[in-house]
Amino acid sequence: MMRYHILLTGATGLLGRYLLKDLLLADVPVAVLVRGSRRQSGADRIESLMGTWEDFLEQELPRPYVLEGDICEPFLGLDTDARHWVDQNCDSILHNAASLSFVATSEDSEPYRSNIKGTQHALDLCRETGIRDFHHVSTAYVAGLRTGRIMENDLDVGQQMSNPYEESKMAAEKLVRAADFLSPPTIYRPAIIVGDSETGFTSTFHGFYACLELAHTLVSSMGMAGTNSIGTGDKKTRISLDGTETKNFIPVDWVSEVISYLVSHPQHHGQTYHLTPRERVSAEMIRDVLEHAYAFKGTEFSGYGKPLDNPTEIEQLFYEQIRVYSSYWRDDPEFDTSNLNAACPHLPCPTMDRDLLDMLSAKAMAMDFRWRDKPVAKREKITAEP
Repeated sequence: MMRYHILLTGATGLLGRYLLKDLLLADVPVAVLVRGSRRQSGADRIESLMGTWEDFLEQELPRPYVLEGDICEPFLGLDTDARHWVDQNCDSILHNAASLSFVATSEDSEPYRSNIKGTQHALDLCRETGIRDFHHVSTAYVAGLRTGRIMENDLDVGQQMSNPYEESKMAAEKLVRAADFLSPPTIYRPAIIVGDSETGFTSTFHGFYACLELAHTLVSSMGMAGTNSIGTGDKKTRISLDGTETKNFIPVDWVSEVISYLVSHPQHHGQTYHLTPRERVSAEMIRDVLEHAYAFKGTEFSGYGKPLDNPTEIEQLFYEQIRVYSSYWRDDPEFDTSNLNAACPHLPCPTMDRDLLDMLSAKAMAMDFRWRDKPVAKREKITAEP
């Protein structure tokens, strides 16, 4: 009996590489859409990634079927032969590819190009090849600036969006829901994905990691290493938050485990799932983690959104560099997880506590805020966790 593949987009991103590993380990046949780079073909990029996993797991893994393409091209950049292969061999898609850009220069730029047009191209391919089982990785932040309790079945209730990323993900999810040729789609809405809860590994360094890296840059460039203070004299460096604001951080290994389980159990398809933590992380805890990471003190909360009077040099540098994430630090709403709890009661989210955040920070610093799989031709046994 023929076993059909699930077509996975975004396999080389942080979540995608975990989804690929978990689906293959669950004996799910996977086809991946991947774009070649200047240095490597799409097939070589996947082989490098798979080699990293094998080094860490110390076992051989099956390989996915590789389709070289591009989500920004019609039909995901697949030619007639490749589309015929999809038609004959794939019965579902897990559309995970996305741009995480918070800033856009035009409606034709990122994140709109990947998140909206890319989703439409995925839908067009599904229509042509007869795929009706559509799994879509959205984001909890399609809630925009809403407050209070956000239900999993809520989408557009007239809320204001705070950045182009949220706008583009809202539009993409609406496209999926409006595609009348699909079975009811399965929507996954993760919150803010951070590194692996067991190893600390991450391959991307956005959001929380951007603040961590910026703190490292400021401490180093301004000659404050070893001074135990980033203040100026007796004056503390001000952070324009209250300290009580909360964020929904979730580890990538848990997100992948949940999505892979739901994909593999058709009785749970056709629902929307908030992938959010049991406990949120406060701005005060994040500040404490950053201070601990670099062994400095000297910051204080000055009130959410309040402009700083006579900002110091370090305050000016910090807010100039972190401006792209200004909307990121608002207080998060509460995300209902009734559907998730009913489907996955056995997969609770790891508690995002101080110890876990300290571990994630230490790992990112040890990695020097960068990761690249070794090219196929140059691969040697490596020990870094994927």
